[in-house]
Parts: sequence; structure tokens; C-alpha cells
Amino acid sequence: MTHIAIIGAGITGVTTAYALLERGYKVTVLDKHRYAAMETSFANGGQLSASNAEVWNSTATILKGLRWMFRRDAPLLMNPRPNWHKYSWMSEFVANIGNYRANTIETTRLAIEARKYLFDLATREGIDFDLERRGILHIYRDKAGFESGLRVNALLQEGGLDRRPVTPDEIRSIEPTLRKDYYGGFYTPSDATGDIHKFTRGLADACKRRGATFIHEAGIDSIAPAGSGFVLGWADLAASNAAAARGMLKADGVVVCAGVASRHFAALLGERVNVYPVKGYSITVQLDTAESRSATPTVSLLDEAAKIVTSRLGADRFRVAGTAEFNDFNRDIRADRVQPLIDWVRGNFPAVETSRVVPWAGLRPMMPNMMPVVRAGRMPGVFFNTGHGHLGWTLAAASAQMIAGTIDGWRGLNAPPTVASLGVERELRHAS
Repeated sequence: MTHIAIIGAGITGVTTAYALLERGYKVTVLDKHRYAAMETSFANGGQLSASNAEVWNSTATILKGLRWMFRRDAPLLMNPRPNWHKYSWMSEFVANIGNYRANTIETTRLAIEARKYLFDLATREGIDFDLERRGILHIYRDKAGFESGLRVNALLQEGGLDRRPVTPDEIRSIEPTLRKDYYGGFYTPSDATGDIHKFTRGLADACKRRGATFIHEAGIDSIAPAGSGFVLGWADLAASNAAAARGMLKADGVVVCAGVASRHFAALLGERVNVYPVKGYSITVQLDTAESRSATPTVSLLDEAAKIVTSRLGADRFRVAGTAEFNDFNRDIRADRVQPLIDWVRGNFPAVETSRVVPWAGLRPMMPNMMPVVRAGRMPGVFFNTGHGHLGWTLAAASAQMIAGTIDGWRGLNAPPTVASLGVERELRHAS
């Protein structure tokens, strides 16, 4: 039985593990945390959003970023401190403006395919993750924003998404708790929301039932070819004494699903995967009163001007997320970045009590072209499934199938049909 080691127990690592187990592989997942889904897969915005598949590589994004540079509460913020990785990444980002249209369409196709896999996984394994299949409503404050949204909508529709414009009256009909006046919007009935942390933990448990091994608190520091496979070495972060502080694993192949650490692991393998950490913030509003619960939206929202998304997670939690901060590996939760999220809730839903709010910050693993890296490495037996940026939750179930199919090809097996039939795999190979 072919043994595959997966680095990373977030949403991409765990969905990859499940896809490989279904194909009959022996799987070991290694992660530096004590539990699965403790970094970017912990408290994101919750949206399973093909409607948010637009890549960011556009002149409009750059101009907005320049205007916002000196606003501490801006939706997009960059620390101007010199850093070679950051500025080289930015130059590649600008170079990919010409791929904006094609990459947006391909990302839409991949997102549509991904949710089919994800819903099937949740049903098959009985995973409760506060799934709401009520669609996503994009809202716009003015005519200029709405007309820009029309242009994006044409690309999403070309990618196969059912997304339609709605009037202010229709906005209020779709989500009655939204009383503030908006110019117009777009509604995607097939989109959904859910708790990424609960799903990933539930799927990790399903992987264990199917025979996967999870090694937690493993600080991997070496990956070396050994015969026809690899030896992974790590420091045991839970060890209480030096004698028990090392661990080693022999595997036939390695899949890097390590989020923002993927660049480091790629370098250990002699490869370049130009992932940059883009910080995002969220708050989870605890809905402790009946009045708060009735005043909180159940349909997921995306305020295009504020770049804020919302998800209702069960009866008593409301997730609000947003912002993009280019500040290297800084994970500090800044009050001046959290406050705009709280203010947005108070401004749009004044009856929702915000006395108990849990803030969080995570690092999105983002490639300069905004496309995930789903491919084999140069060295036989090395694979990458990483760099999903702000759409890891949305895309992971499909990219897991893609990389599992690629591994089948490496082993000379007949892979089952994957999303390659959509042309997505071709695009991802080219883009990465």
C-alpha cells in the first residue's frame, strides 16, 4: 500500500487525506498544532462562495490599496516596511493583471465543482458544521459600485454561476433584517455558509475512522529523499525531555498542504512556491438574547465597499469577517482592525447586542496570481495543494480530488473522473 505523508491539518490537508483514503492509500497527516484546523481553518468568514471567485489582480484593486495606505481602518492595508518577499510578491501580482479574466472564470468553475464534493462528504460522514444553504447576497452602496459588480457578474456567469442582480426591495425581501438602504445587489442562491473549524475537525475524525494517522505537535524540520521515498524528521513540540524530542517518518510520497508555511517546505524540497501571508480578521458575535437572534441575518452577506462578509453559524453565533493586511507573519489581533467589524454590525443591525464578541486573526496563504498551486513537484513523489488564499474553504474539496488524481497518475493508476474535465487543472498548472 502506497504511504503518503501530508504536511498540514487544515482544510486542504484534511480534504486531501480523505480523498487519498478513498483511493486506498495509507495516509499520515502531520501538523505543528495539537488539533486539526487551528490556523487559517479556525474562524474564517464561513462563506462557501463561488460568488466571491473574482481574483484581486486588477488595476482597481491597486488604486484602492494606494488610497487606503494611510487609513488604519482601511479594508486593505500594507505595512510599507521594506521586505524582499513582500515586494517581489507584489511585482508578480501586478504582472498577473493580464490573467484577471481567465483566472476569475476558472476559479468560478472550480468553486462550483468543489461544493458538490463538500456537501457529499458532509452527508456521507454525518458532519454537523452549521451549514446554511440560503445563498449569498452581495450588496452595493452606490451606482458606480453596482455597475462594477455587473462586469464581474458577467465573468462569474461565464464560469457557470447562477447569480442575478436584485433591487433594493428584493434585497429586503431576501434578508428582512437588513434595513439600511443599499443601491442594489446580486444574489447567488446556490452558495452556502458553514463553520470551517467544525467541518475540518469532523472530517479529520472521519479520516481517523478510515485508518489515517494524525501526528500532532510535530515541528517538521527536514524532508530528505530515502530510496524510493522520503524521510520526514520533526521536533516533538509536546515532548517533556530531550530524549523524546525527535520523530521520524518514512513515506512513499509527500503532499504539502501547509498554508502560509508552504513556501518554507517547498524550499526544503528545492522548489519555489511563492505563498505570501495575507492577514484577515473576524469577529464572532455571541447572540445571547432572543432580540439579538431575531435581528441577525440568516442569509450570508458581502458588503462590497467595506469588503466585509457575514455568516450565521447556528442559532447563537454570527461571524463577521474582512480586511486584507500585508504585514508578513504578524498574527497580532489589532483593536483598530477589529473595531470596523464591530461598527459595521452596529450600523447595519443596531438591535444585535455586541457586548460579547470574540476577535480572531488568521493568515491567508496567497499566491501572486490568486490561483492555488495544485500540482506535482519536480522531484518524483512530491506534490503541492496549497495557496488557496481567501477561498480555501470554498475550493478545498475540489483541489483535494485534483491532487489525489495526480498522485494516482504518478502511481500509474487509473484515476476516477476529476474536475480536470472542466479545464481547471490545465489552468492551475499553467498559473502556478
